[in-house]
Amino acid sequence: MDAGIARAHALSRAFLAMVRERRGEDLEAWMTEAMDSGIDALTRFARGLQEDVVAVKAGLTLEWSNGVTEGQIHRLKLIKRQGYGRAGFALLRRRVLQVA
Repeated sequence: MDAGIARAHALSRAFLAMVRERRGEDLEAWMTEAMDSGIDALTRFARGLQEDVVAVKAGLTLEWSNGVTEGQIHRLKLIKRQGYGRAGFALLRRRVLQVA
């Protein structure tokens, strides 16, 4: 296996573990490792995270989540897209309120 691929795989797995285990304290060390890896995609990703490191670290450490809200927004947008051009407001209203 190519050393670059193995390094990218290891760094990706480490990032995934950090997200799943909510270890925000490891973020800066991971970003430094990713930027020093020489892998362009990971370097760009780490620099993107660095632009808003406070928010990313908060997302990895705080217990609050807006996942439920985002899920409802996604569901509403999906219903809207499915009826685009074919459904009037009355049908869309029934489909949205049907679950509630």
